[in-house]
Amino acid sequence: MSKILVVANQKGGVGKTTTAVNLSASLAATKRKVLMVDLDPQGNATMGCGIDKHDLELSLYDVLTAKCDISAAIVTSANAGFDVVPTNSDLTAAEVELMDMPNRESRLSSALEEVSADYDYIIIDCPPALSMLTINAMVAAQGVLIPMQCEYYALEGLSALMQTIEKIKTKLNPELEIEGILRTMYDPRNSLTTDVSTQLITHFGDKVYSTVIPRNVRLAEAPSYGLPVLAYDKNSRGAVAYLALAGEMNRRTKSKKSAAKKTSTNKAAGSTAGKKAISQA
Repeated sequence: MSKILVVANQKGGVGKTTTAVNLSASLAATKRKVLMVDLDPQGNATMGCGIDKHDLELSLYDVLTAKCDISAAIVTSANAGFDVVPTNSDLTAAEVELMDMPNRESRLSSALEEVSADYDYIIIDCPPALSMLTINAMVAAQGVLIPMQCEYYALEGLSALMQTIEKIKTKLNPELEIEGILRTMYDPRNSLTTDVSTQLITHFGDKVYSTVIPRNVRLAEAPSYGLPVLAYDKNSRGAVAYLALAGEMNRRTKSKKSAAKKTSTNKAAGSTAGKKAISQA
């Protein structure tokens, strides 16, 4: 079963698509099987993987509106090294059509069930708004990865996002958790950056990734070539940072699985001991 993560922030320009593409590429570089789902009608993540959003036979729109199974829409990106469910502006129409469909909040979740066993990670890139598309992503996911700049207005946006996550967890997806907070466009020379970073760590503790993504021109250039930064310039600071993030995420995932397995074993042992005590009584 795959780990499904949504990359989300209601504030635009914080590095959501950059993170979705480059984290997917970096996880793939660590020999994990990755599927990236582009849930933003702008289709920037699709283009950033070298897939022409204007020349798609099938897209996420077709999946969400039940015109095809998700497996039929998956494209392998030779440039990026992972699989993609691509998107274009057709997805805007899906938001309107979903309003009249049954189980409209869980269409993506149901679609991903078909392929989730085939991947180690499924990364979902979201639009910068709380829409039916974003709700679908959060219903499908186990965790939310929140990219944010270390600035005052980003803290304001984070507060609103936390409320959104809590509402969805309460009403639609009780398994949804904050996977981690990723500091992007990080410049340690800026005093506000360090102040906000300190506040984040104080409030969220180990939910804040130790890896930070620096401001890096290579990260900005790579999408125009249809490449993740790892394929564009593997020695750049941006590429090294996303590889470090992938490593940190793999370690966290392994640690959580070990803890869950230990808890399950302890519960089983306790149940056995309880049954034995009852039989002896």
